[in-house]
Amino acid sequence: MRALIPVLGLAVALGAAAAPVTKAVAQLRPTQGSSVEGQVTFTKVDAGVKVSLRLSGLAAGKHGFHIHEFGDCSAPDAASAGGHFNPGAEAHAAPTEAHRHVGDLGNIEAGADGAATFEYVDARASLEGANSILGRGVIVHADPDDFKTQPTGNAGKRLACGVIGAAKGE
Repeated sequence: MRALIPVLGLAVALGAAAAPVTKAVAQLRPTQGSSVEGQVTFTKVDAGVKVSLRLSGLAAGKHGFHIHEFGDCSAPDAASAGGHFNPGAEAHAAPTEAHRHVGDLGNIEAGADGAATFEYVDARASLEGANSILGRGVIVHADPDDFKTQPTGNAGKRLACGVIGAAKGE
């Protein structure tokens, strides 16, 4: 049974609560002067969030890959996405470290054809609560993350940006 709530003299029906988000996706688009594009899928699993990525247009080699604090890719260089998502005020580090930004996802590696695929489970990221990545930005950088330089990992120019949005679960 639905409850009816009076709003400005009208009765508005309240539906059932929304189901928890179990899957999210970000379509990455190139920043100005770049040709990098692709998709990242985030799926809730028992051990955290499974991150799956497919990209094209990269130079061969390693590239920093991070979740940034804002889901805003409007600036030509994606600076509008802000810094790394870091709700715990931790130091920048490798994704295998116990203390790191939630947004520190490490490096991806592109082959000679400019394509990269990447998949792993991140125990810090979440699709709900304080570490929720929903609505945040995903950035692929020009250079590898060195896991030392604070707070960015010295990963260089932002090549692609996408906003993480809820997706239909499977």
